[in-house]
Amino acid sequence: MRTNVVLDDELVRQAFEATGLRTKRELIHEALKELVRARTKRDLTDLAGQVRFRDDFDHKALREMRRGDR
Repeated sequence: MRTNVVLDDELVRQAFEATGLRTKRELIHEALKELVRARTKRDLTDLAGQVRFRDDFDHKALREMRRGDR
């Protein structure tokens, strides 16, 4: 789709710095993908009560194991 838009020069400069992309086309495409990803991702609170853990799951042991990896 072809379109003309007026973009904030400073915002575009910051976006180029943050992404390392080279063209405005790449930058807009990446921005649109990020917008769609951010707006469609499920909020973790939506999963409350939907996740079942194994009966033998020990969250404290898992926490201790992770601390040992540091």
